[in-house]
Amino acid sequence: MSLISKRKDSVAVVGIGTTRWGAMPEHDATSLGIWALRNAAEDAGIRLEDIDGLICQRLTDYQKFVQITNMSPKLVTATPGAGRMTGGTIQMAVQAILSGMLDTVAVVYGNDGRSAGARYGGKGDSYGTGADQMWHPYGMTSPGAVHSMLFQRHAHQYGTKVEQLGLVATAFRKHAMLNPEAVMRKPMTMDDYLNSRFICEPLRLLDYCLVNDGAACVIVTTAERARDLRKPPVYISGMQPLPGGAEEFIWAYPGMGVAQQSVFEYDAGVQPVYRMAGVTHKDIDALFTYDAFSILPWIALERFGFCKPGEAPAFTQGGRIELGGELPMNTNGGLLSEGHILGWGHQVEIVRQLRGECCVRQIAGAEVIQWANCYGDSMIYRK
Repeated sequence: MSLISKRKDSVAVVGIGTTRWGAMPEHDATSLGIWALRNAAEDAGIRLEDIDGLICQRLTDYQKFVQITNMSPKLVTATPGAGRMTGGTIQMAVQAILSGMLDTVAVVYGNDGRSAGARYGGKGDSYGTGADQMWHPYGMTSPGAVHSMLFQRHAHQYGTKVEQLGLVATAFRKHAMLNPEAVMRKPMTMDDYLNSRFICEPLRLLDYCLVNDGAACVIVTTAERARDLRKPPVYISGMQPLPGGAEEFIWAYPGMGVAQQSVFEYDAGVQPVYRMAGVTHKDIDALFTYDAFSILPWIALERFGFCKPGEAPAFTQGGRIELGGELPMNTNGGLLSEGHILGWGHQVEIVRQLRGECCVRQIAGAEVIQWANCYGDSMIYRK
């Protein structure tokens, strides 16, 4: 067992902060990130000078960030702006604290994509999501095209129907309607979903995440220090890193890269995140996952063993993933309806749920919540 495994619950989230979501042309990514950082520090009841580590995601210039905030961190680094990097970025902060190198780390994400006119895929792609990827020579120049192909593969193998996919989008919209911070709060029916235009058939407009401005910050520190701060600590009990090989994006088996099929079994007892946290599926009160496209929650459910391969469409019927259901998912509305800030809105919502701060969308009795990214990384939080 690793050093980290022996020290579960040694690190806690003590501060969370966000901006508004939407179009904010008066801000760039840096100013949005600073806005979120200050809100997180206020939430934790600490000063910016108390933070000795800074990890930025998608911010173009961390030097500018440090100079404006007058911070003096011992460690500063940045991670790529891809959605699959959210969990890994937080895990870097946890490991830095566990090493003894740092005491308190702020992890900040900022994105002015909507106001900056960001394009995800195609010739004008400004974030590297299409042109430099392995599928480019085959015409797969956007994330949407890749995930449309993934749905087609799932449908071919398991008989999956688009109406089943619509249940994911409509469930998350119901959650967003309860979230005053969500960008999309207009009710969505199945007819609305089916009548929305195709973007990359069979995926429709309402299968795609939003493009908006916004930022979020998560502050982590030692469990000892956390007990003396303003809000109740939320512990990070288990972690599982992101697989990084090219095979991760060979969807030969829905939800599983070729190499990962021999590593990740459909059994919570053998996946590192559950072993480290000392829990099983039945202990998970809610599940959060990256949902840039509506099929991705299915992939997470199948990949992490909440249901068997091909069974996720049936699993998400009957309100099971909605508030009050057996396994609520993305109660903030997700990237599909709350707003696109990668998985950061999910991390903030997890902390709020475990603190009991979510008002009408509060999950009753929530004590253990999992971030289970469809791409393979995961974290388990507990109160």
